[in-house]
Amino acid sequence: MGRPDARAPRRAAVAADDRGFTTMFPEAERLRPEIAQSWRRSSLSGLRPDAPADRFTVLDVDLRSRLLVAATPVLDAMAEELAGTGFFVALVDQESRVAALRFGEPSVRATMEGLGAAVGRSFREETTGTNSIATAFELRQGIAVRGREHYLEAFKRLSCYGHPLIDPASRRMIGVLDITCQTKDDSPLLAPFLLRAVRDIERRLLNGAREAERRMLAAFQAAALHKPHPVLMLGNGIVLANPAAIETLDGADHALLFGLAADGPSGRPATRELALSSGRTARVAWSRDGDSGGTLFELSFPDDGGEHVPRSAPRRDRSDRELERHRERRLPVLVRGEPGSGRSTALRSLAGPAAPAVLDAADIDRRGERAWLADLERLAGEHDGLVAIEAVELLPEPVAAKAARLLRTARAWFALTASSAAELGGERAALAAHCIARVDLPPLRARRDELPELARVILARHTGGRLRLTPTALEVLAGHSWPGNLRELEEVLRDVAARRSTGDVTVRDLPPAYQGSRRSRRLTPLEQAEHDAIVAALRAGEGNKAHAARQLGISRTTLYNRIRALGVAL
Repeated sequence: MGRPDARAPRRAAVAADDRGFTTMFPEAERLRPEIAQSWRRSSLSGLRPDAPADRFTVLDVDLRSRLLVAATPVLDAMAEELAGTGFFVALVDQESRVAALRFGEPSVRATMEGLGAAVGRSFREETTGTNSIATAFELRQGIAVRGREHYLEAFKRLSCYGHPLIDPASRRMIGVLDITCQTKDDSPLLAPFLLRAVRDIERRLLNGAREAERRMLAAFQAAALHKPHPVLMLGNGIVLANPAAIETLDGADHALLFGLAADGPSGRPATRELALSSGRTARVAWSRDGDSGGTLFELSFPDDGGEHVPRSAPRRDRSDRELERHRERRLPVLVRGEPGSGRSTALRSLAGPAAPAVLDAADIDRRGERAWLADLERLAGEHDGLVAIEAVELLPEPVAAKAARLLRTARAWFALTASSAAELGGERAALAAHCIARVDLPPLRARRDELPELARVILARHTGGRLRLTPTALEVLAGHSWPGNLRELEEVLRDVAARRSTGDVTVRDLPPAYQGSRRSRRLTPLEQAEHDAIVAALRAGEGNKAHAARQLGISRTTLYNRIRALGVAL
């Protein structure tokens, strides 16, 4: 007999879902493929076709954004052309929130506001189903949705056409422009009319970017004139730096500064201390330049007397110092952390020059308890260095009890590792109690400020310093949740090193799954915990948002809002 196919249950579940979907929506078989797939996504999110369209949350919209500044004259011109008609136009930003609306006549405004057309309302398939805003956003291409093709019953009397807006400077999708009317007023001229407006907005974005670049350069030159300390101006894909900044900072530091620009107050100066990749601590002052939209940074070093530290010297974190102290005293240590967070690396660091002798609890099923315990007993009596037991949460109770007895009389020095999520009870807890020293390794998502430096050091280890991560690539990497922690980051950078030999690593050099957008801001510890709980619930329910909402004890509407607010990747 061949090995059982582990994917068979998943295929069966998908097939059952297909049958359930076509049973619930028999008309889906007559829809265009892209519309039918959108219906499926909407259904899987827990949205019902009879859901009301007027229940939603209004979110804040940046009324001074580059997109809105460029689009407003075009929207006004469209409104003049549509005056007295039953059409309306919606501009949606990069977060799929309505940023501006224009109505052909007052009666259209009343009708569309009754269907949820409001500035700040988010149009996503999980909340509004299939429509030319949400589905264009999902597909990243223009699409028409007519009448019965809408998923929500409330929208079926409408026809609409939406098209993505692409920033000419960054080539990123920054919004969607949509035109909507009653189905009876539908016209094949909708698409070319809207496309002309899209091109006008994109042209104004390009012109605005060029003007912003000129203003940014002028503001930087005025600020950096005769300044001996590092001065930078960071903008939309632009880095301006004086000689001191070029000498002092590298791409990892640029990524940290981009994070400060996104997190900090937009209308007033701010100051904080920042640990650079060189090991120096800088006092960073930054402010947003209102004319250009760039962020100006000035760095000073009040406490190091100007001493230069080579950029290649990695910082030692708190866990390294703890491990060194425990090694000096040969204390039994329990190292806790998520899979991939560096538990094995911590054991090697704890052991010092001599490699640790490692027994993995996961090997017991393969080797048998008797053979595994025999090795443990031999090492406990003979080994002079560190003996480590990996994954103690996997130890059978009798094995954990015998290991605890050996620990009390062992000649060797012991360390244990455990998952931070594991609840150690019974004999496993008694075994762990022998470790009076504890080291908790934070997950990578809690070390976002360190990620640029970690990535740089890991990549250098694989390439000997022949490759350099660009600031944008570092920002993109810092925006991921990294469920696999350092191990996952190591695999990503190993893949990069295998495909490039020298030069700069850009976003396009990363594996496709890691080329996603940067986060607009960093999460607080509380928000990160909420983010992780939502991700875990979605994984447990295989992406079904209704199931996840029930597991979390919140409504689907609340879940949708938190997914968007916390930047949960779906």
